Amino acid sequence: MDTAYPREDPRAPTPRKPDGAAHTAVSLGAPGPPPRDHLIWSLFSSLYLNLCCLGFLALAYSVKARDQKVAGDLAAARRLASKAKCYNILAAMWALVPPLLLLALVVTGALHLSRLAKDSAAFFSTKFDDSDYD
Repeated sequence: MDTAYPREDPRAPTPRKPDGAAHTAVSLGAPGPPPRDHLIWSLFSSLYLNLCCLGFLALAYSVKARDQKVAGDLAAARRLASKAKCYNILAAMWALVPPLLLLALVVTGALHLSRLAKDSAAFFSTKFDDSDYD
């Protein structure tokens, strides 16, 4: 099933020049694959990783890229899809890096506190003589 847009009617008459000759179209090279619009990724970014509204920006550019792809403007669709991909990457990094940094700080802080507690336990277990206070 072909879902490419815009669809062409195979029964449509061929355009003719004023002198009655038919137009000839030459295709130079195979057309590239249609651009990906990253719509599903943008949808998840906007629902789950939406810090600073980067997921909504990615979703907006994905919808614009899909519209341009349907309209047949593949260059604009590639450009908009690239922006959507960049915003999705930024949203993912913005949502994943701070919790990882926080986890690293908690782990290093716990290690430091355990070492500090071990040293202070040795200090508080020291026995003093009464002659030390004279």
